[in-house]
Amino acid sequence: MSSKTIVERLAAHRLLSGAPRSELEWLAARGTLRRYEAGTVVATESQPLESLWVFLSGHVVIYVDRGSGPRKVMEWRGGDLSGILPYSRMKASPGKAVALEETEAFELHSDHFPELIRECYCVTSACVHTMVDRARHFTTTDLHDERIQSLGHLAAYLTHELNNPTSAVARSAMALGLALKESDSAARAVGAACLDEPQLAAIDRFLSAVSADNPDPALTSLERSDREEAITNWLIDHGADDRAASSLGRLPAPLPALDRLAALVDRAALPAVVRYVAAEVEARTLAVEIERAASRISGLVAAVKRFTYLDQATAPKPVDIGIGLRDTVTILNPKARTKAISVSLDIQAGLPMVLGFGGDLNQVWMNLVDNAIDAAPQHGHVTVAAVGDGKSIAVRVVDDGPGIPDEIRGRIFEPFFTTKPPGEGTGMGLDIASRVVARHEGEIEVSSVPGRTEFRVTLPTA
Repeated sequence: MSSKTIVERLAAHRLLSGAPRSELEWLAARGTLRRYEAGTVVATESQPLESLWVFLSGHVVIYVDRGSGPRKVMEWRGGDLSGILPYSRMKASPGKAVALEETEAFELHSDHFPELIRECYCVTSACVHTMVDRARHFTTTDLHDERIQSLGHLAAYLTHELNNPTSAVARSAMALGLALKESDSAARAVGAACLDEPQLAAIDRFLSAVSADNPDPALTSLERSDREEAITNWLIDHGADDRAASSLGRLPAPLPALDRLAALVDRAALPAVVRYVAAEVEARTLAVEIERAASRISGLVAAVKRFTYLDQATAPKPVDIGIGLRDTVTILNPKARTKAISVSLDIQAGLPMVLGFGGDLNQVWMNLVDNAIDAAPQHGHVTVAAVGDGKSIAVRVVDDGPGIPDEIRGRIFEPFFTTKPPGEGTGMGLDIASRVVARHEGEIEVSSVPGRTEFRVTLPTA
């Protein structure tokens, strides 16, 4: 195809039609027209890009695999620009680009870019606008994908974390029905004993020990067994049903309390009284267990709601960094426990707000704390701290893992770079974190030696 024909086709290009003919002639004299048959792989993942692509016709799609299979993230048709662009930081293809139909592209090698920038203002301007649009598109797509992956992690963590309290609620609610039935029957027996006011007051004092403010004391299995054996012997000695030993064993200092009760109640009425207080202890303890488990569920749901900012508008507003960090640790604690890792929080009191997007900032904390837990050794430790000086807030996430090798430290913020096995990491977490922090006019830094790696995020206050 002649140079004149190429100029005519460039002049009809959607993005270059406004460029002076002299610039188009400059391009035509230095570039090459290439044709790709349908199904041709135009670029492979991580393949270095060497040319600007001016698509004249056809359809090319790029697929990126971030651990869950290839997914279309962008496409180009006749009238678009792609490939390597002047001033762009992207030097390699982020995925596999495939021609879906016969495609023609005019290609200009990057060796000509210095001269292009000097000689072709309008063409360069079109390239820069395309670069900005492409960066915005990939940023939005990357953040969306990272959020989807984080939601998958959240679902896994919550399934594990909610399993225990929901099981406790179901189990305790079922047992509570039986305990209430027994308590009602025992209360009728106590009523038939015709106790006087001092005796009824003694029963009330005994039961006052069972409340949310007096939780079941923490005993080892051996200590609990010894306590129940002692209570069993006491019940047998006093002619009461020894099946009440398990329930009465939940009380703090049960034997002295039983001795005081026995001193005020006739021996003939004592078995009925013991049966009643044991049934009441069981019912009240089960109610406390249900309340605690339900509070745990409610707290987790509230943490996730705050973390995701599901009910917030997509506009910058004051964000409480301390709450975001606490919710992140709450959500990731189940993962930390699987490795016996302790996570400590040190949030300065009265921490000032920052102006920004809470959901995006929580994504940063999720990435940093999640990575720290991955890096920490078994029985290791992760510290999450935040302090403010009135003008800025500094958030530190520190782990006691092996550290980041010097040879890769300069690459950890690169998109798609990861040291995790395939399927376990997208390589986008730290890249997205750095972009979100920059969007909030902040900085993210890392320092690492064996045994201590610290990520530090500094954000201006609102």
